[in-house]
Amino acid sequence: MNSSLSQPKLTSGVLWLMAISSGLIVANNYYNQPLLGLMAEDFQVSESEISGIPMFTQIGYACGLFFFIPLGDMFKRKRMILIDFIFIIMALIAMSLSKSVKLLLPISFIIGFTSVIPQLFIPMAATLATPEEKPKAVGIVMSGLLVGILGSRVLSGYVGDFFGWREMYYIATVIMIILFVLIYFKLPEVYPRFKGTYKELMLSLIQLFKTDSSLRLAALRGGLSFAALSAFWTPLVFHLQANFHLDEHMASNIAGKFGLVGACGAITAAFMGKIIAKSNKNNFLTNSILLILSSWVIFYFSGYSFWGLILGVIFIDIGVQAAHITNQSIIFSGNPNVANRVNTIYMTSYFIGGALGTYISAHAFQYFNWNGVVYTGGGITLLMLVCHWISLKK
Repeated sequence: MNSSLSQPKLTSGVLWLMAISSGLIVANNYYNQPLLGLMAEDFQVSESEISGIPMFTQIGYACGLFFFIPLGDMFKRKRMILIDFIFIIMALIAMSLSKSVKLLLPISFIIGFTSVIPQLFIPMAATLATPEEKPKAVGIVMSGLLVGILGSRVLSGYVGDFFGWREMYYIATVIMIILFVLIYFKLPEVYPRFKGTYKELMLSLIQLFKTDSSLRLAALRGGLSFAALSAFWTPLVFHLQANFHLDEHMASNIAGKFGLVGACGAITAAFMGKIIAKSNKNNFLTNSILLILSSWVIFYFSGYSFWGLILGVIFIDIGVQAAHITNQSIIFSGNPNVANRVNTIYMTSYFIGGALGTYISAHAFQYFNWNGVVYTGGGITLLMLVCHWISLKK
């Protein structure tokens, strides 16, 4: 079979199905953030101990990206997605029934590992779209994914406040079952192009990383940008409890509502593709990093007021998403036959960075309160800016 002839066209219906599905699936990784205070209260553990849940989720996501997503170049993608859904549903049920923090950690890892399906949708959209529509298609799917990340915090904050953290995972299970049915009937099959073995597939990742300097730089920038973003979001609920004198339920609700503020970054993502396609990508990246850095300046001077946090969230989310979509535009501009593997390298670095940002920031807050978080996020962003400037000189 000639795979180039068998691939379906990217219709608007399929594109929006991928965008909406990306948001609903990736949300599984972020429900925990506004719920951490409630979980810590339930299991009677410290902030740093309960922060292992988002960290293990992000590590699981990075592992899923590295070991699972490359198979999208080797097997039929729809079949892979449907099989993966079974494990997502099982993991969410296990999360809602868990009676121990020690069990929550490996379950969180599995949720992260299995919730990587959006990273099959993004290169799928890039592969099926025409060259002139590629940035727009990636931007729309990314918008769906980002709305899911931010909306998940709003939803889980509300559910946690009024019903409890376990109920959030029951709701997530129902959402995944409904989505499974929709994808089964509506998503077209996309055929693989790689004909080698899994070992050869994985070795090709190393070769791609060695030979593509633009991919290496994008992976470094992406990892540092998500580390900065995670450094803010993970300790936010504890900041609200400790420094705004809110109880666990109110802090959970308000932390979730900050997701609505962060929606600015998600809304602009759909339009960034067109702008990026016509802009100098290096200059766009410089401005994006400076926007992230300015958010940490705001958090330093005004992080103890709601208005300061709101303004900082707007800046950091728009900056991170602008850098993210620019990075993806760069890495997908090459050979579409390796789109999944290129995305694997980039997104694995992205979530390793997120896990490190979560880990460092959680401990920084425990020992140095909010200033520790600001120094952590600001330091990571400065490192990203320096690395980007060095790459420009080279």
